[in-house]
Amino acid sequence: MLVLYNARIFSMWEHTPRAEAVAIDHERIAAVGTNEEILALAAPRDIVRDMDGGTIWPGLTDAHIHLQNYALSLERIDCETGSRADCLARVKDVAKNAPAGRWLRGHGWNQNSWAEGFGSASLLDEAAPRNPVYLTAKSLHAAWVNSAALQLAGITRSTPDPQNGAIQRNPDGSPTGILLESAMELVEKVIPAPTLSDLRAALETAQMTLLSLGITGVHDFDPRTCFLALQEMDQAGVLALRVVKGIPREDLPHALGVGLRSGFGSDFLRIGPLKLFADGALGPQTAAMLQPYEGGGGSGLLFLDAEQIIEIGQQAGENGINLAIHAIGDRANFEVLKAYDQMRSYEKANRKPHLRHRIEHVQIIHPDHLDRLASLGVIASMQPIHATSDYPMADRYWGGRSRTAYALGSLLNSGARLIFGSDAPVESPNPFWGLHAAVTRRRQDGSPSPEGWYPQQRLTLMQALAGYTTGPAYAAGLEDRLGRIAPGFLADLVVFAEDPFEMDPQQLHTVQPIATMVAGKFVWES
Repeated sequence: MLVLYNARIFSMWEHTPRAEAVAIDHERIAAVGTNEEILALAAPRDIVRDMDGGTIWPGLTDAHIHLQNYALSLERIDCETGSRADCLARVKDVAKNAPAGRWLRGHGWNQNSWAEGFGSASLLDEAAPRNPVYLTAKSLHAAWVNSAALQLAGITRSTPDPQNGAIQRNPDGSPTGILLESAMELVEKVIPAPTLSDLRAALETAQMTLLSLGITGVHDFDPRTCFLALQEMDQAGVLALRVVKGIPREDLPHALGVGLRSGFGSDFLRIGPLKLFADGALGPQTAAMLQPYEGGGGSGLLFLDAEQIIEIGQQAGENGINLAIHAIGDRANFEVLKAYDQMRSYEKANRKPHLRHRIEHVQIIHPDHLDRLASLGVIASMQPIHATSDYPMADRYWGGRSRTAYALGSLLNSGARLIFGSDAPVESPNPFWGLHAAVTRRRQDGSPSPEGWYPQQRLTLMQALAGYTTGPAYAAGLEDRLGRIAPGFLADLVVFAEDPFEMDPQQLHTVQPIATMVAGKFVWES
């Protein structure tokens, strides 16, 4: 048995919310209590470790991450720059040493943050004249490519816009080099895919980064290749993160064919919900809105309406598969809630299980619909850092409607269950950046004000912590073993030298763990 004592333990367990010591037997918590109580349980051969007054929380879960994309992004050009010129300079620097013909990949650009606005294919041609270039936007809902990439993909002025996507065009109809939504796939399909071996290596590197941030579990929404690599890691005994693996929509027939259900698997790798997309994103103005964007930018793109969601959802639901639906605009959220309402009625009328459906992002919701998630038992899967990252865009494109954007406080007060993630690589996976954003509604530089952006949406630190612990455990059907430091629960812990609850909230983004434990073993220590 391992005993950790002389600590400040925030257990998230109602019976003993604060404790000084914890006893761990193999991979599970054996007891939680005072130093005296727990030390009395230790036998002579047990390991007893003085934590020097450090703080211990349950391990944190990122409830929305793109694990494969995040792992590969660590090897790509960082395009999150203050200007378009800086991004082009980085591409040019990499291109100088790249073999001719090799694809150059990058991620993170946001035209809304650049005075110059969108880039063009010709600008990338100058920066990388010998290579095809593919740069994904910060939102992952747009791409910037050069002429070589357009040529390899066969995209010309006569190429029609695909369904649920658009090829941005010059006045003469020729492509500019900006691809929106499903148009990105026209290029993605001609880019050589990483080998499974390469992907596994990237995931193993990313795993250590996540563990160093105190993240012990993730809910992943990347493709089947990621699942294949994770299975290899699990079978080799090197998977240290607990992964709930979402099912891409295109793979639903295969999942149904072999009888997979949400919750099938082990404590390290299990099947999660079916991922659907109801609309696009705020950055490229493709999120579906009830009223047009400020400045006459249209009303976005609706990919699925309520009837389509019901058709897919009932097929999945009959086979015990939960839904996780991406919805950012208020129209998309309305359509998803309308579908969930009818699906709940169907469940009740036919005595079906109450599935743990989710909405991913819930970035803006009409005030009349705020209480619908709670009444329907739908989980709000949100990313607090999106609020502080996106607020200038939200103010610009949504105006006064932003009072119910990223509405953490309003949704929690309505009774909705919140779970938090990062959407990495859209944002950093650092959960303390997310906690800071949820508690302060401010950027790390203190903007926009001491009160924060729409301060009525702020949470307490304990409320925000639940979004990374007990909330994700419930969403995954693991509330009996994860998210708390309690007897019988899996021993997933994160340790700090300081107590985040005693810190100035504006400094929460600076918190750094000193150790992370998974299944009773310290898998990372500073």
